[in-house]
Amino acid sequence: MNNTKYVGLDVHSATISCAVLDFDGKLLIHSTIKTDANSIRYFFNGISGSVRAVFEEGTQAQWLFDLLSPIVSDVCVCNRFLIPSTGNKSDLHDCLKLASLLRSGSLKSVFHHHSSPQTLKELVHSYNCLVSDTTRVMNRIKALFRSRAIPASGRAPFSSDHDPWQAKLQEAGASSRLASLYRQLDSLLLLRSEARKAMLAEARRHPSYKFLISIPALGPVRVAEILAICSTPHRFRTKRQFWPYCGLGVVTSSSADFHIRGGVLKKKSGSLIFAGDTTIYRRA
Repeated sequence: MNNTKYVGLDVHSATISCAVLDFDGKLLIHSTIKTDANSIRYFFNGISGSVRAVFEEGTQAQWLFDLLSPIVSDVCVCNRFLIPSTGNKSDLHDCLKLASLLRSGSLKSVFHHHSSPQTLKELVHSYNCLVSDTTRVMNRIKALFRSRAIPASGRAPFSSDHDPWQAKLQEAGASSRLASLYRQLDSLLLLRSEARKAMLAEARRHPSYKFLISIPALGPVRVAEILAICSTPHRFRTKRQFWPYCGLGVVTSSSADFHIRGGVLKKKSGSLIFAGDTTIYRRA
């Protein structure tokens, strides 16, 4: 008799709905537990036999994966967008569906691993968020000048001396808003510099850093991001999947490739090529 149990978890910030199926698909347990490490361990310690657990990718996914891996036979973290939708939806329905799909072998796991550099992941995430926030504030500053027909191209509006640019705005409200934006920018630039230093210091501790940094066109920031996001190249089937994931694959993008000239259908002579973060216009 097969003693395998399939546990579907519908994870929320405060509670987790759990459904346990046996090998024949019979519902053995339906329970709602607290989203807490001790409560989760207590629940799973009460399930006998070989236990396989499944839950959707989300905010708590890595934490829950690390928590369950030592106490169950298998942990499957699945992509919720690949789960077929049905008309009914409830906590019981969701966790039961996950357990049923796991039992039938219909789910594909999203990559999670204990060896993932969690510290570097957090530092890279912090740096990328600060880069996005800095860009957002810069765009707001430029938009403030453009809305008043004041030229503000390049990086000139972001120089360390804000007074000449502050003087360009005579309106009290706009001037006050610009001063606030400049204070935000100065704070973000400082935090961004600190985050970059911490990220690179952590990346240099990784054994693969020296090899990756020796590759032409890979700078220290891109190497840190590759180490944090990819974790290991062995999870990719071939290098054709690995390089685009790193943002280094060449991807062509075109539209309306043909036109009619002199009554003859001809192909246009150019296409856009995206290589990492760079866009190149290539002539055929």
